This record gives sequence, structure tokens and C-alpha cells, in this order.
Amino acid sequence: MLSPSSPALGSGLAIGLDLGTSGMKAVALDPLGTVVARASAAYPTSRPEPGSSEQQPADWIDATIAIVGQIRAQTADAPWAVIGLSGMLPTLVTVDAEGDPVGPAITWEDARADNQGDSFREAVGPRTLYEETGQWVDGRYLLPMLHRLGIAEPSRIAGSTMLLGAKDYLFAWLTGCAATDPSTATGFGAYSLERGVWDESILAIAREIAGVSLALPEIRPSTHIESLGPRAAAALGLPEGVPVCLGAADSVLGAMGMGVTSPGDVAYVGGTSTIVLGVVDRVVLDDEHRFLVTPMVEADRWGLEMDLLATGAAFRWLAGVLGIADESTLLDLAARAKPDVPVFLPYVAPGEQGALWEPDLTGTLHGLHVGHTAAEIARALVTGIVLESRRCLDTLADHGFERGPVRVSGGSASDPWFRQQLADATGRTVVTSGGTETDRSAAGAAHLAATAIGRQRGPSAPDRDSSVPVPATAGPWQSAMERHDSVLAAIRDLV
Repeated sequence: MLSPSSPALGSGLAIGLDLGTSGMKAVALDPLGTVVARASAAYPTSRPEPGSSEQQPADWIDATIAIVGQIRAQTADAPWAVIGLSGMLPTLVTVDAEGDPVGPAITWEDARADNQGDSFREAVGPRTLYEETGQWVDGRYLLPMLHRLGIAEPSRIAGSTMLLGAKDYLFAWLTGCAATDPSTATGFGAYSLERGVWDESILAIAREIAGVSLALPEIRPSTHIESLGPRAAAALGLPEGVPVCLGAADSVLGAMGMGVTSPGDVAYVGGTSTIVLGVVDRVVLDDEHRFLVTPMVEADRWGLEMDLLATGAAFRWLAGVLGIADESTLLDLAARAKPDVPVFLPYVAPGEQGALWEPDLTGTLHGLHVGHTAAEIARALVTGIVLESRRCLDTLADHGFERGPVRVSGGSASDPWFRQQLADATGRTVVTSGGTETDRSAAGAAHLAATAIGRQRGPSAPDRDSSVPVPATAGPWQSAMERHDSVLAAIRDLV
């Protein structure tokens, strides 16, 4: 807890809030950029039918109130200089004319709009859409999600006036201003990378094929500031007028929180899903659309991004199936397994993005026999996730990224044994930085917010640990990749 004599009290704290898939995390930074408080709060996800994933925006607000209380308790109610936001995407929120949510939020895990995603992509033209937006749009993007809602819940659409992302909704609740940043705007499916605006020709096609049209938020820079409004201030116990920074996507701010901001840097951010992101100084596209292109917070930086849909979620799922306490215990079990493991294709989301982008793939366990135990199944899942991670990193190498260090944080990437598997499979040094590994997006949001009000960013956290590949493992991992791809080819034929 801060003491009344702390220098942070005089200058105010920079707070970062990360609206994640399973819960919200927060950090508080003093004027030197040092983390002085942390907080978290979980919220539930509802899955009312196969492929669905819904959350209540009211639960996000409750989590925000809880987290603010935790931070204030840890910092003796020190004054707040600025609040910055990070958020999952794409996650859909529809709101009415008063800005109140209409229906539950539809998260990025929801797979019910796959048919609408296909229709949208084909109507625009897959290559045209990718070249304009940097996205291989599918049913997890907001415009196809909206199309599905227009069919499934027309009364909901009739009562809605605007389509927002999750972070956009939180920003609007805090400030009364509906706005989105460039990185979050990519999740709608109609953001022009080169021009930095909504592409009206793509929106016209979306309206035509869906028969649905809602207003979209104005696109503002990630550093855009609005003031904390009276309703939110009263709910949070904070003074009106505290600056609130619009922020960016969790992938972008997770990388920023790790110090991954310069061309050639690579971030590996673990969580419910895992983000692999390489930074470039120009828009780069891939002939096989193996990555997305995401605007970073700097005007001349972009991230080549691949998102593995089921990593932390897959670990939690398997832990539950096997009756294991948590992800960490599952990884400990996997580390003790015999080397003879089945092939586990980890596409349990269902579908996969990453460097594959195949929504029809499903999780597969191949090669089981009676000698396999829970430990071998756990290790097989780890191996499958590591091999898909290798595919992503090899894709970056195909586009000029040197096979240098990979900076990791969050989820399974915080586990030393998992990091060593990643290093051995990819032949790269895997590096972590000092501090807690699970709140990098919140830290990035706080750093960005501090920059937005004119503070210089403090020094990046020093490297804390490295996992160096063991040369003798290269052959076995190559064999594992070949087995993995052989089973994948067979599953593609079945699909």
C-alpha cells in the first residue's frame, strides 16, 4: 500500500484496465512507471447453445467497480491522473439510443455466424477484403455477427441504434462518448488500414447482404482522451473529470506492456487464446492470408498478428475433463509424462485461426492406446499448442523476421517448462521480463494512458529469464511436426 508521503500521491496514478475474455485485470503505475497496485475480477461466460459464447455487459461494469475498489484500497485512495483501456476483440455489443446494452454481448469465441462470415467475405471478394482491411474476415467479426443477429433476433436489432466492441462500450460507459480506436476497429471487418477510416463500400455490401444497419462509433487515435462522466464517477467513487484514454486492443497493448514496439520485435501473449505478433513499419500482407494486420498505437507501426483460438481455454477445459485443479497443475502433470504421446490437434474452440485460418477444424486426439494416462494426454495438448505456435513463428520468418528472441508473457507462457518446450520446438530463445506475467495488456494500457497525458514512459522491465533451445531436441520436434501435419491433412479430408 502507498503511504501518504509517496511521490505518486502528488502526481497521480496511471491506471490500466484490461477487459479480457474471462475477467478484468488492472494495474496502477506511479509517475516513474512502477507498478504499485494490481487487481482482478472474474465474470461468467454463458454458452446457451453449441458454438455460442455470451457475456453480460453489466458484469463488466460490476468487475470495473470491484477493481477500482481494490486499487483504491491498495493505494490509500491516491489521486488518479488517468485511466487507460485495453480489451478483447472482436466482441459485439449492441446499444440503444441511451447507450444501454440491448441483449448479451457476443464474444470472439462465438462461432454461430460462420455462414454469415463466408457470405460477407465472398460478397466483398476475399482478396479485396484482405488487402483493404488486413483481415480474413469470418463469423467472429462484428459485421457478420450482426448479420446473424438480424436473422435470429430481429427484435433485438430493432431496439438497437449502434454497434460497439467490448472496449468501446466500456469507454462509452465511463465517458458518455462512443468511440473506437484503429486496432479495435479492425474487428468490425470494414476498417481501411491505409486510410484509417470505415470503408464505405464494404459497409454498403454488409448492409445489402444482411439487411441490417446500425451506426458505428467514430474512429479516434488510441491516445484520445475524454473525461470521466458523472454516472461512472459516482459508481466508482472517483471525481468527475478524470481523463480516460481510449486505448487499444489487448494484443497491441499486451505487446506494448512487454516492450515489443520496434520493427522486428516478436511478442507471444498467452491467455484464453494466444497472440503471436511481429512488429513492422509498413503494411505487409501474406499471399496465403496466414496473418492479420493490426495497427499499433504508433502511426507508423503495424502488427502481423496470429491468434491461436484455444490455448488457455483448452488447458482449462482439459483440466476440468480430467478432474485436475487448474492449468498450472495440468502443466506439471504434462511435464512428467512419458515421451510416447498421441497427436492432439488443439482446435477445440472449435476452429482455428493462427497461421491456418480454418473455422471448420475441430479438436482431434489420434493414436491413443491403453498405456496412455492423463499425463500423456496433457502433454499431447501442450505439444499440439507448441507446434501451432511454431507454425506462426515460422510464418513471421517467411516475411523477413530473423529467428531471434521471442518475448513471452501470460498464461502457459509463464510456465518455465512450457517455455522450454517452445524454445526447443522453434529453435528460438524465449525471453520473459520482470514483473507479473498475466497483466501485460493492463500495463500497456496504463503506459499508453500516461503517455497520452504527457508523461514520459518509464524504462521497460528488465529481462528476467531466458529459455535457450537444446540442440539435441531439434530432430524429435521436427518429427512431431510431421506427425501433427499428417493427422491435420487427414482431418481436413474428413471435414
